[in-house]
Amino acid sequence: MIEISQVNKRFGATAAVDDLSLHIEAGALTVLIGTSGSGKSTLLRMINRLIEPDSGQISLAGEDIRRFKSEDLRRRMGYAIQSTGLFPHWTVEQNIATVPQLLKWPRARIRDRVTELMTLLHLDPELFRQRYPHQLSGGQQQRVGVARALAADPDVLLMDEPFGALDPVTRGALQDELARIQALSGKTIVLVTHDIEEALRLGTQLVLMNRGRVVQQGRPWELLSQPADDFVRGFIGHSDRGLRLLALDRVATRARPGERADGAPIASTLSLREALSAFVERKVDRLAVVDEHGAPAGTLHFSDLLEVQA
Repeated sequence: MIEISQVNKRFGATAAVDDLSLHIEAGALTVLIGTSGSGKSTLLRMINRLIEPDSGQISLAGEDIRRFKSEDLRRRMGYAIQSTGLFPHWTVEQNIATVPQLLKWPRARIRDRVTELMTLLHLDPELFRQRYPHQLSGGQQQRVGVARALAADPDVLLMDEPFGALDPVTRGALQDELARIQALSGKTIVLVTHDIEEALRLGTQLVLMNRGRVVQQGRPWELLSQPADDFVRGFIGHSDRGLRLLALDRVATRARPGERADGAPIASTLSLREALSAFVERKVDRLAVVDEHGAPAGTLHFSDLLEVQA
């Protein structure tokens, strides 16, 4: 989908991106992660030409992005940032409709699209359509920012620390929303974060950067279980690797069908890390499990968690 080949970008004497090559898969949620100054935000901005690279090539669906007019490219790439960037004197509807209006969509089509996206992001259209940004909570503003980025149904959604300024509860809810949208749409998403928990929770592919270079890339499980070097090991947190591996797996994969256990059941959709909390809280060594329909799905033994290998 996006091919980055030997891209370089310097700011004075500092190499923000250093001879970087990367393939971003269509339909994947790729997370660029790293410390401050690692080059991840610079790389994201070069993908939609907010910043031009000094050298190298970036292609979208096989075509060099320099062949696109910048405005045409940005219509194919939705862009959501931490501060949302909403226009304060425009209503929620007007903010979401920004790009469709530029594209001169018919008024009825714009209104339907706004309604669709507000519903998708759990913003009641009747309540919020005519409100202004200052009348919204931080989480609601961020939802509007994501809806605006999705409004023209772009090929790619770029997100730069979109949830960084939110409280943990709101942040978790919006992470769930993003995962749901990606699963429903199959859209290609590239997200920048410095938060390893967020990266592991959302990413189908992780790209860990340091000093403008890719240190390691792969599935979350691969970075946790096979860190390339001490930098990767330190960034992930060696002492937390076991818990983070548990967070990547679901109860359904470890449940023993046909068995029964006393006590309130846990859902098969929970992560094994969440199941561990249930074991600790209830002080038992076996939990009943139910599937997504509430039907019995067997049991989970505490010993089953020990089989998850780091």
